[in-house]
Amino acid sequence: MPLQDSAELQQLRTRLDEREAELRAEVGALRAEEAGDMTRTPGGPVEDNGERGEEEARHTVRHAEQGRDTQELRDIAAARTRMDEGRYGECVDCGCDIPLPRLQAQPTAARCVACQERAEQPA
Repeated sequence: MPLQDSAELQQLRTRLDEREAELRAEVGALRAEEAGDMTRTPGGPVEDNGERGEEEARHTVRHAEQGRDTQELRDIAAARTRMDEGRYGECVDCGCDIPLPRLQAQPTAARCVACQERAEQPA
């Protein structure tokens, strides 16, 4: 049975809220850093190819971090929706209960371990 209104559910919701705040701050910082880089060298001259490579590498890393953080924010929103609909703690694939220790370790978990392993298998 999915977690209903309980102390555990409230603790998990609080953890999701805290993580969302952290992620929004990280995304904001990454965007500000990128905006700062753009104003510092708005397509202007770069000292050498090494500097250009470093800048491209920093941009690639920031882009990957933003993508990861954005996906985690989506996962948090989906977990909240499942909470609001009374489906939190129920595997979205098989309908089995997701064990509380799994939810405590990964509050955004949408699948039980067996279904998650199947979902991660290469096609």
